[in-house]
Amino acid sequence: MAKYAIDIKLSARKELEALSDSLIERLVRKMEGLAATPRPSGCKNLRGFKDLWRIRVGDYRIVYAIDDDDGTVSVTRIAHRKNVYE
Repeated sequence: MAKYAIDIKLSARKELEALSDSLIERLVRKMEGLAATPRPSGCKNLRGFKDLWRIRVGDYRIVYAIDDDDGTVSVTRIAHRKNVYE
């Protein structure tokens, strides 16, 4: 099984750094899991976007794009569920 490289965009990195340490740990663990399985159980393809996916971590969402050709997962957004889709 191929391992994907994780790329966290600058905007997502800033959103992550603004959160509590315990939440950051949970989110980072989930993102690291995307390297082995970019489409884990419970992930959903976002409506209206061909290449954007999201996974849940409590009340927070990680939005990311998968490039199977390059073997990369690009995290584009990390936010509370009420704000993530704005």
